[in-house]
Amino acid sequence: MTTDDHQQDLHLRSRLPWGLLLLRLGVGLVFFMWTLDKFLNPEHAALVWEKYYMMKGLGNEIVLAIGIVQMILVAAFVSGTFRTFSYGVITLLHTVSTLSAYKQYINPWEKPNLLFYAAWPMLAACITLWLLREYDQLTVDAKRRKTA
Repeated sequence: MTTDDHQQDLHLRSRLPWGLLLLRLGVGLVFFMWTLDKFLNPEHAALVWEKYYMMKGLGNEIVLAIGIVQMILVAAFVSGTFRTFSYGVITLLHTVSTLSAYKQYINPWEKPNLLFYAAWPMLAACITLWLLREYDQLTVDAKRRKTA
């Protein structure tokens, strides 16, 4: 390895964790807001599940239970706990969410369908985080590994 290669490697190692942290916080913010919707407006969340996931008649109790599980998952994801599992499940959930809006992609110029395209870069961020999870060092998992 040349001196330049070594310098570039050090440069990447110093910046990559910060880039991954920003991706994780950005994705986490969106998931947090979606989860918060289940607590603050369970009727809206039930309508979303009915429209996009074809699950009719979800009562408030079920929506709130889903919200509790999702909030635990979001906390694990944002903190970088159980990265393989939490990043993987978030990626899976967002993949299903993105694909379930297929009708909006067919007619992007009808309001508010164009906004649904924002799901694709977020999906790319989720996949990137999962693929690079071992390099995501500003996490609970990384702290635990250092102390072990």
